[in-house]
Amino acid sequence: MLSKDLTAASTRPLILSFLAKQESYGYDIIKNIQELSNNEIIWKDGTLYPVLKKLCESGLVESEWKTVDGRKRKYYRITKAGLETLESEKLQWQIVNDTLTNMWGNSICFN
Repeated sequence: MLSKDLTAASTRPLILSFLAKQESYGYDIIKNIQELSNNEIIWKDGTLYPVLKKLCESGLVESEWKTVDGRKRKYYRITKAGLETLESEKLQWQIVNDTLTNMWGNSICFN
């Protein structure tokens, strides 16, 4: 599992990346990130919802209550500003990834 610091640093870009592909509700976001990370990233409600709230307050994400199959859920979707922020964050994470790859070389196997 990821350290708390790395989890905290990666939560925002992971949420924005997920919402760039589809709108979704909290539990579905948690479940999908866990699945996409092969169970290495496991968020609790207390991790996700404060970040979603901040993303909404900053205009990067918007929310809407919907009733689907008789269940009322708050759905989140990325905004244009969120997409622009995501592109900036992608570049920053790519720099970190490239730098670590250069430092560690290709001899390290992560499997």
